[in-house]
Amino acid sequence: MEFRLVKMVVEQANPIRYFFSTAADHLFLLNDLLGKKISIIFKHKITCLNCDTSIKKTYSGGYCYKCFMSLAQTDTCIVSPYLCHYHLGTCREPLWGEEHCMQPHIVYLANTSGPKVGVTRMTQIPTRWIDQGAHTAMPIIKTKNRREAGIIEKLFASAIDDKTNWRNMLKGVPEPVNYLNLKKQLFFACGQGLDELEESFGSSDIELLEDQQIYEFQYPILSYPDKVSSFNLDKLNLVEGTLIGIKGQYLILDTGVINIRNHGGYHIEFKEQ
Repeated sequence: MEFRLVKMVVEQANPIRYFFSTAADHLFLLNDLLGKKISIIFKHKITCLNCDTSIKKTYSGGYCYKCFMSLAQTDTCIVSPYLCHYHLGTCREPLWGEEHCMQPHIVYLANTSGPKVGVTRMTQIPTRWIDQGAHTAMPIIKTKNRREAGIIEKLFASAIDDKTNWRNMLKGVPEPVNYLNLKKQLFFACGQGLDELEESFGSSDIELLEDQQIYEFQYPILSYPDKVSSFNLDKLNLVEGTLIGIKGQYLILDTGVINIRNHGGYHIEFKEQ
């Protein structure tokens, strides 16, 4: 079958269920292909995920340069939430900002390639953690909007990682995290800064979350690779191998891994052999 790649659709289950979106309202379950040989053939066609323009190169995981420079969802503040500039009246798409950024957000701790801090919109729980390949996660603070959550994340990043080492994430299950101890250590290290932010934002904008559920995720994986090498469709016309796992937004083959989200907009032919 032939279709354009977009981010895999995920469904919380045990293990997580992954789908290719192959057409409007049509999903193809990938879990059933574990242990089988598959092929991804690049059709030498890329179209922008927003405007459908044919392009030779994508920006921000699937967009043409024009859309990359004009859409709110591809602005710098999406990667670095503390840079959100909606409050300055300079948001690229104010309506989009109201729907996605000016909504309650969560600052969380997660265990991906190790413990990390991150930010997500409340409506993206637990999808955000699954897309990162987290094995466990716990919300710790609720904020009124994305910018406030991002500023807190930046503060906490002085004491804990805020990024995932994707290679380590794909090599196996990380060591367990004691979230209660980690949270105490983090609040101790950054308590003064957090108090100052609470005073700056207003006490009603920041809610410290107590007795939160620890979310746990299991991924459809037969085995982890000893060495992680990645495929890039710009360099290869054909990716093939036995599907041994799916984690985050990666297909793990016995021949290497491919990040599906990074290849948004690429038109492919997908085969089960």
